[in-house]
Amino acid sequence: MQVSPITETRSGMGLHDRTAGNNALSQAMLRILERVVGPNIGSEGCGSVTKRLRSNGAKVFRGITGVASNVAEYWMDATERIMDDLDFTAEEKLKEVVYLLRDESYQWWLTIKEDTQLNRLTWDLFKIAFQSKYVGASYIDSRRLEFLNLTQEDCSVAKYEAEFLRLSRYARGMVVTEYERCVRFEDGLQDSLRVLIAPQRERDFSTLVKKAKITEEVKRTEHQNRDRGKAKRDAELVNSGMRPRKKAMFDGPVRVGPTVTPTG
Repeated sequence: MQVSPITETRSGMGLHDRTAGNNALSQAMLRILERVVGPNIGSEGCGSVTKRLRSNGAKVFRGITGVASNVAEYWMDATERIMDDLDFTAEEKLKEVVYLLRDESYQWWLTIKEDTQLNRLTWDLFKIAFQSKYVGASYIDSRRLEFLNLTQEDCSVAKYEAEFLRLSRYARGMVVTEYERCVRFEDGLQDSLRVLIAPQRERDFSTLVKKAKITEEVKRTEHQNRDRGKAKRDAELVNSGMRPRKKAMFDGPVRVGPTVTPTG
């Protein structure tokens, strides 16, 4: 039987409409699925954890060539501190810190990942590799030298303590025990504090720092009291009309002995 052109055209249009409708439906379902599951299918919960990390101030790290060593170090320290505050496990730290890598830094991590056995991909490995790549041995050596030469000088005990703790991270082999930390901290104190602290032979670091701060405050108070006392005495002399005695000035030598009366 011969099919009329009109019937054939209508059949073709119906097939086209059904195909288009199916494609549209598939696209709509795909969009819904992406909204529900998210773009990273198979990583359930990662988005919410990463969002929590970012909401607490974590920043991305791009690792652009030439990035300053201290910038990379500060990023690592700040990120780890945030993750510690959020009670992340070591496994969570590794997973989340990778989410913060961008551009060159992410490509670097992919290279590390490809060359490392799966059971060795740990948080500690990441920190060691990151420090080697972005902080560098020369930077570490410079900080270690700073620690060796660190003294209190004119700063407060609190500031000296903060710098001591910051730099001691680079010289852990030199201050392994509590005793070594105390001795080195003590040696760097101002002379006026050390002569009072050293005889106590305190070997608990936190207690040693507290004693140094207390001694510093006592000496500061004594100095302020002396200054106030001197200012008060000077004011009393001014109010009474008196002036401090001044030594007499002579142009020539002073003759000592009895006066000789000329004769003749």
